[in-house]
Amino acid sequence: MSIKKIWYESARLFLKISLHFYAKKIKVYGKNNIPKKGAVLFAINHPNALMDPLFVTSKNKRENHYLVRADVFKKPLIKKALATLNLMPIYRIRDGRKQLSNNQEIFEQCFDILKREETLIIFPQGGHSRDRNIKPLSKGFTRIVFGALEKNPTLEISVIPVGITYQNSSSFPSKVCIHFGEHINSREILSKNEKPKAIHILKNEVRIQLEKLTVHIPDDENYAATLNKLNQANVDFTNINAVNKMIAENNFPKAKKKPVNILKPLYYIILLNSIFPLIIWKKISKSIGEIEFVDTMKFATNVISFPIFYTLQALVIRFFFGWNIAVIYWFLSFLLVFLYTKFSVLNTEDQLL
Repeated sequence: MSIKKIWYESARLFLKISLHFYAKKIKVYGKNNIPKKGAVLFAINHPNALMDPLFVTSKNKRENHYLVRADVFKKPLIKKALATLNLMPIYRIRDGRKQLSNNQEIFEQCFDILKREETLIIFPQGGHSRDRNIKPLSKGFTRIVFGALEKNPTLEISVIPVGITYQNSSSFPSKVCIHFGEHINSREILSKNEKPKAIHILKNEVRIQLEKLTVHIPDDENYAATLNKLNQANVDFTNINAVNKMIAENNFPKAKKKPVNILKPLYYIILLNSIFPLIIWKKISKSIGEIEFVDTMKFATNVISFPIFYTLQALVIRFFFGWNIAVIYWFLSFLLVFLYTKFSVLNTEDQLL
C-alpha cells in the first residue's frame, strides 16, 4: 500500500469517527448499488457545502476523487492539503472568465481518473443550496462522462445519483440520510443517441432519481408554505419517502410543539469545558460569507480544536492531580460530547446554535 493510500485511508477513518461525534444519526441506504470495481461517477445534490462529500465518503469504501469549487483552494497550504485527499478545483464564471480555461486541465484529470476505473464525486447542480429541492442540473458532469467515454471506446462508466438530506443544516447535532441511487449506464445512453440528446437523457435520469433520493419540494409559489407546514409538524426529513409522499399528496400532519431538549444543561457544561474552542469558533464564524459553509467551518474547527484543547487541559490537570485524574477527565470530555450528540432532541427548523 502506497504512502498516499495510507494517508487517505487514515484520514477517512478519522473522518468516520469524528462525524459520529457530530451527527446524531447517519442513515445510509443503497450501498449495494455501489460497484466494487469499475469507473463510477457519483452525482450528488449539494445542500451543505463540504459536509456533503465528507458524509458520502465516510460511507463509501471506494477511494473517491472530488470536484470542489475553486475558491476553496485560494491559500497554497490548503490547496496542497486538499490535493492529498483527492480534491480538485472546478472554476465557475463567478471566479472570472479567464479562470474557466483551467477547467480543461481538470477535465483531462477526470478523464484519466475514470480511465483508471476509479470514482469521481460531482455536484451536478453546479452550486450549493439549503433549499429542500433539486435545482436544475448543469451539463458539466455529462461533459466529463461522455468525454471520458469518447476518449476510451471500451470504458464503462456507472453514473450513480446520491441524495443527501439533513434534518437541520448548520445546526448541531443533526440527523443525516445518505441514499445511493440506481446505476445509470452512460455508455448505453451515448451509443443509442446523438450526443445532444444523450446529454439531455442523462441529465433527466439523474434529476428524476435525485428528486426521489432526497426531500423535494417543487420550487414554485407554494414552496414556502409547504416547508412551513413540514417544519410545524416537526417531521423527520430523513424519512424521505414519507415526507415526499406528504408533499405529493398535499397531506401534512398536524402542527406539533417543539420537543424539549432535556439535555440542554449538558450542552452548557460542554461549552464551559470547551471555552477556548468556542472563542476560536466565534472569531471564525464572523468571516463566513455563505450560510451553507457554516456547518463545514464549524465541523473543521471542532474536529481540530476540541482534541487539542482537551489534551492541553488534561495535561494541566495532570500537573496538579496526576495522570489518573487527567486521563479520566480526557475521556469524560469526549464522552459528554458523544452523549449529547446522540441523545439530544432535535427540531426540524434550520437554525444556528
